[in-house]
Amino acid sequence: MKVGVLTGGGDCPGLNTVIRAVVRTSLREGYDVLGLLNGWRGLVDNNTTPLNLSSVSGILHRGGTILGSSRTNPYKDPVALEKAKKNFKAMGLDALIAIGGEDTLGVASKLYKDGFNVVGVPKTIDNDLSGTDFTFGFDTAVNIAMEAIDRLHSTAESHRRRAE
Repeated sequence: MKVGVLTGGGDCPGLNTVIRAVVRTSLREGYDVLGLLNGWRGLVDNNTTPLNLSSVSGILHRGGTILGSSRTNPYKDPVALEKAKKNFKAMGLDALIAIGGEDTLGVASKLYKDGFNVVGVPKTIDNDLSGTDFTFGFDTAVNIAMEAIDRLHSTAESHRRRAE
């Protein structure tokens, strides 16, 4: 069995963690894993990289995504859509895991309805996706913002400045 994985849309804490989990779990089950580079663009352009334990080793601390991302939506271009569907089959994918927000998961849902095995992993720092209480990345984003505000507050207090 061959599993593809892609990340689409904007940045979000935890993308590499999910990629690593997909790869490690897939390999443990005996599956081959193919990373699609730059989101749905990788499926349209047949731009991939094999993923293995070595390629995901040491990525947890890295920001962003080792696969790259884009805001490509093949359903907005009939030519791109046909390429994506053709490449899905040409790559020999049995399943594809799409990590993304509303637009990325919208494409995943449409591909699934068109007969392709696609699983969506919801991610957004905005926490604005239905079907889940919290998306990964949201908690990290909130805590980083809260920490920054706390630091600014304590810094402002330490200078004891007043408006005159």
